[in-house]
Formats: sequence, structure tokens, C-alpha cells
Amino acid sequence: MKFTRKAHANWKGTGMEGKGTISTQSTTLDNAQLSFKTRFADGVGTNPEELVAAAHSGCFTMQLSFLLNEGGFTADDLTTEATVTFEDGTITLIHLELKGKVPSISADEFAATAAKAKEICPISKLLNTTITLNAVLEN
Repeated sequence: MKFTRKAHANWKGTGMEGKGTISTQSTTLDNAQLSFKTRFADGVGTNPEELVAAAHSGCFTMQLSFLLNEGGFTADDLTTEATVTFEDGTITLIHLELKGKVPSISADEFAATAAKAKEICPISKLLNTTITLNAVLEN
């Protein structure tokens, strides 16, 4: 399977005082605000690190679902929070916090499957940073 996806960013002005927008091909983001405050403070809008966290959590969770299905399991619920740490101009860490409800799977098998999903998820493979995972199987 091969496909492409697109996004578009626009910026006007200086890095600190300027303003920008970001849009995705699907229009889920449609001229979403991008600014110094949305990236480095608590401004309204989005930022690259938040978008990386969204992409990683979505990709990892979907990959895990595929692996669980291959093992004969169907998740009732999988929720992943990705936390991106930005330090001195570099993304130094992404932590995946997973909570899952998967009938009939052992905690060990769940953790092993989640670890495999972390390793083979296309976004994990793309990123050049440390990726950690905590997987919690809920009843």
C-alpha cells in the first residue's frame, strides 16, 4: 500500500511577533493558528510538537489494534496520551501512556504487544528521539 498526505503552513513576520496558519489535506485543520505563543506559551492554536504528539498517539494506537487483532484479540478501548518533551531546540523524549481494555489478554501479553507496536509504528520509526511506554491493562 502506498499513499501520500499533505499539509500546508504559512508564516508572516518575525519568529516572535509573526503569525501563521497550518492546514491539512483532510481539512481537519483549516488555517489553524500558529504563533510563538501557541508554540512556546499557552496561546490559542496549535504547534508542531502538539501535532507530532497527535500523530504518534494515533499511529501507535492504530498499530496496536492491528497487532491485537492478529493475536486474536479485540480491544474494547485503547487510549494513548503522547507527551512530547522539547528542550533547547530538540525533541528529546516522547512518552506514550497507554490504557487499554482488552478481554481475555494477560497483562504480560498486552505489554509485549504494546512494546512491539511502539517499535513498528511508522511514526515511531520516523522519529529520532527516545520513546518510552507505560502500558496499563484495565479490567
